[in-house]
Amino acid sequence: MKWFLSLIAGLLFAFNTFAQTPTAAAPPEKINELVRLLQDPDVQTWLNSRKETGASGAKPAASTGTSNLANWEAAARARVSEILAAVPAIPSEVAAAASRTRQDAKSRGYAPVFVIFGGLVALGLLAEGLYRRLAMPRETLLGRLAPVGIFAGAMAIVFFAVEWPPLARVALLAYLCAFILFRLAIALLSVADIRAPLRARLRILIGIACFAVATAAIGEPLGVPPSVTAAISYCLSVVGLLLAIEAVWAASQRPRPWKAALAAFLVALWIIWCLDMRGLFWIGIYVLVLPAILNAVGRAAASFTSDPGSLRGVLIVRGARAAIIALAVGWLALVWHLNPDALGQRDPIVVALFYGGLKSVLILVVADLLWQLAKGWIDRTLRGATDTTSLAPADAARRARFRTLLPIFRNALAVVVAVMAGLIVLAQMGVQIGPLIAGAGIFGVAIGFGSQTLVKDVISGVFYMLDDAFRVGEYIQAKDYKGTVEGFSLRSVRLRHHRGPVFTVPFGELGAVENMSRDWVIDKFRITVGFTTDIDKARKLTKKVGAELKDDAELGKLFIEPLKMKGVEEFGDYGIVLSFAMTTVPGMQTYIRRKAYAKIREAFLANGIAFAQPTVQVGGDDKDGGAAAAQAIRAQQASAATPMK
Repeated sequence: MKWFLSLIAGLLFAFNTFAQTPTAAAPPEKINELVRLLQDPDVQTWLNSRKETGASGAKPAASTGTSNLANWEAAARARVSEILAAVPAIPSEVAAAASRTRQDAKSRGYAPVFVIFGGLVALGLLAEGLYRRLAMPRETLLGRLAPVGIFAGAMAIVFFAVEWPPLARVALLAYLCAFILFRLAIALLSVADIRAPLRARLRILIGIACFAVATAAIGEPLGVPPSVTAAISYCLSVVGLLLAIEAVWAASQRPRPWKAALAAFLVALWIIWCLDMRGLFWIGIYVLVLPAILNAVGRAAASFTSDPGSLRGVLIVRGARAAIIALAVGWLALVWHLNPDALGQRDPIVVALFYGGLKSVLILVVADLLWQLAKGWIDRTLRGATDTTSLAPADAARRARFRTLLPIFRNALAVVVAVMAGLIVLAQMGVQIGPLIAGAGIFGVAIGFGSQTLVKDVISGVFYMLDDAFRVGEYIQAKDYKGTVEGFSLRSVRLRHHRGPVFTVPFGELGAVENMSRDWVIDKFRITVGFTTDIDKARKLTKKVGAELKDDAELGKLFIEPLKMKGVEEFGDYGIVLSFAMTTVPGMQTYIRRKAYAKIREAFLANGIAFAQPTVQVGGDDKDGGAAAAQAIRAQQASAATPMK
């Protein structure tokens, strides 16, 4: 089916080659007569007088814009009238051009042009069929474009190897290029995410557009009057407009108001094109199709990289989109340059704004590309800095510092890129940025005096970062605020309390910062035992418990120095207070202390070391009697606390 459609499209392009005729060159005797008249003294005197009259009768500069608008309106009206008058002459001009083209080919021993065109297309399809038979078919974009390349290459070899007649060469080149572009567009549409009904209508529209462009391109070289060529283009544009409106209403699933608005937009674009406002016409085309093209190009470029978030992926995807935008801007500048008689071309202000706008678009595209590359690098670095479990302490500290500084650097870089791009855009639009920068400096001084607290917060934050006072993920305490550092802004730090609340504290309010998560932590605690406890035995048991904790698979890597008993801290009211200490990694001391409490209790109870508890002694020297009385009192209290059944 695809081959049949390609053959039909090729024949459609071939039929139009009959409507071509060579340009009639001016006779040499007329040129010689014109040169002789221009050298005549009387003619030169008359021309000089006309120049002086034109200079003395020049209109004031204030009416230049009005005269330009009036001239453009008159020229547009004359152009439309000329094209409408040329419409009845289309059949006769087409017939005459077909006859002359056929005679030109036959006089040199060649077949008619449409036969040559069909033969070249058949040769290209044959080469494409052989490639498809020998190569493995692929459904990727390259897999669909490669057969079209083989098709175009085979036709190009034969076309440039043969010396065709002049008229046939121009017609064949134009329509072969149009046919190749048509097939390339079909290949691109086949991989686009478009529904089948809309895709079919887009193929027809692209075919008509390629056919019309080829016809307009060969009209002047083959001698077709410009008015007739323009009339043919207008007729084809009406057909394309009707098909586009039909596609909007039949193939789109959008609401009716949206369809009506899009149809009106298409009609407005057609009117703009008819009035020869080519620059505005292409801007409207960009508004209509450029977003979809950028999305499709981005998806196609992403297929060439396995990681779109990597530096290579960002460069490929964003670079492809930037290239499309640059080509669109270049084409718009070329269209503006090739239409010197368009409305606004002779107004220096309009010209400066137009070219300044094009340069501004390119500047914004480059700024966006640089920002995306920098942002991608920062995001990848932040993702890599989150896992620090298998790193040395120095590397883990460096990654923690990255997690702290890179978000601030990313925000500052965004501001710098935006400000620089904005200033360059203003300069390209003709705005003097020197006074703006000076005014911004004065305004900044005024803002500084009016918002001293904000300036204090920002400057304090800069010095906290330079001092490396804390990092993301560390537990800090400053005045009445404490918690884990979750993130920063330019003026504040966000702390998550261990019970859940979040504090957003300005840097100027922090003051002295107590960092509890840096390098190491010495955890000390006390245990009270009885007065009769064997201190050396308790020390040995503690050393044994410390060794067991150190050898534990889960807890051992959290120790820097094992658990030790420092000795007797003091004599309390009810027993001896023993002091213990251990050095651990930051943030894990509480967890390890709980484990140490449990193991010390088990070891002490198993070896007859009792923990001190409050006791009451009743009586004088009779210690046994006092102990018995105390036991009797406790038994009485226990029975009184037991609820009645």
